[in-house]
Amino acid sequence: MMSTAAKTLRHLVSMSDLTREHIEEILHRAESLSSQPTLEGKQIALLFYENSTRTYSSFRTAIHRLGGLTCGFAGTAGTSVLKGESLHDTIKMFEEYADAIVLRHPRDGASRWAADVSSVPVINAGDGQNQHPTQTLLDLLAIKRTQGRLTGLKVAMVGDLKYGRTVRSLSQALSLFEDNELFLVSPPSLRLPLDQVERLQERGTRLQHCQRLEDVLSEVDICYMTRIQQERMEDPDEYERVRGFYRLRAKDLVDVKDNLKILHPLPRVDEIAHDVDRTPYAHYFEQAKGGVEARCAVLDLLIGGPL
Repeated sequence: MMSTAAKTLRHLVSMSDLTREHIEEILHRAESLSSQPTLEGKQIALLFYENSTRTYSSFRTAIHRLGGLTCGFAGTAGTSVLKGESLHDTIKMFEEYADAIVLRHPRDGASRWAADVSSVPVINAGDGQNQHPTQTLLDLLAIKRTQGRLTGLKVAMVGDLKYGRTVRSLSQALSLFEDNELFLVSPPSLRLPLDQVERLQERGTRLQHCQRLEDVLSEVDICYMTRIQQERMEDPDEYERVRGFYRLRAKDLVDVKDNLKILHPLPRVDEIAHDVDRTPYAHYFEQAKGGVEARCAVLDLLIGGPL
């Protein structure tokens, strides 16, 4: 019998679409699925208007692992998008080809708009600086695997909290689980937007704002590093003012908790030095590996069958 979560979830556009029950079921499926052909005979359209390495490749791998087929594009070169075809028309065309659409788009809210006009499920693979829900699900999978829980955690979110869609999504998800405390570490110009802060506070999540990572590194269970996103900034001077603001090195990890894990949605630029890779705290590559499992679980829940 189909689960309650599966019955109530049509699209995955934002973390606000997910209840705690949804998240727990997706993480359970991520741990339970192997290579069951739950997408056999299904076609999934991957429509990536922006460049992507991990998200595109892990979705494609997940679809094939579950026995599905793919169509679509990775980058708009050679497509009718360059001829002026609207997002509306592209969605309406691919819903005729596919059983579901995975969309990455540079415009905030594009995935919500696509879901409103699509007759097939839409999964947001990142829309502008807005949301990246499947990244958050693999982040949660990494946290649960390394900490054994999603409650009672101290989590530092470091870097670009203004433009970083992964931070928005992850902070929302963690606010669904009790007794978590978030340390929001950023330059003043890249603080988490006020509407996001107020939403977290309304849910009872404890927040601390700070600029210096060294002030909180010894307290946290998870250090979630992010890069400064130059491509989201309209003013080149803004990037120059904050470039290199944070750089985590192995020598900074002397007085930290034994269970500390450093996560990063990747790609990194210079915010994590390569010598950190050799420490027991680095977990960003294992985190990325979990993207296939998390996306298998989402696809299975939305389009496949019950376990």
